[in-house]
Amino acid sequence: MAASKDPRPCSIADALALVGEKYSLLVLREVCLGNGRFDQLVRNIGAPRDILATRLRRLVDAGILTRQPYSERPQRFEYRPSQAGLELEPVLMTLMAWGDRHLRTDGDPPMILEHSCGRALAPAVTCRACGDEVRHEDLTARPQAPGWTVTGPTAA
Repeated sequence: MAASKDPRPCSIADALALVGEKYSLLVLREVCLGNGRFDQLVRNIGAPRDILATRLRRLVDAGILTRQPYSERPQRFEYRPSQAGLELEPVLMTLMAWGDRHLRTDGDPPMILEHSCGRALAPAVTCRACGDEVRHEDLTARPQAPGWTVTGPTAA
């Protein structure tokens, strides 16, 4: 089957258009850890400087990061998460937990996030309305985009 000229309207695809580029989520990881200076980002991510500069500019333009001056001569900036960036932090935590469970076979994870309760964070997605943990079998998709069903576009 040929690829559709008009793929399914999807907020996941829209989000990935912003943060799905190589290094973008790693930039957000570092900034959320408090490492917002360019040289720190280069060292901790390992991205080429030109690509990192492009990712930073895109994340600032999208409102995910803010840029704050910390030196006038020479002019230098550090990056901090905006409110939108902070709202992506649970995504990073969930990805990290998944990677720890499914990709780490050599023992301890490379980093543990400690919650304010003093225990290692064990992130879970919960329903805000009822408080229950979300499980696949409890979900029902209800497409809202005109002309789309769960299985794909409706016949024209």
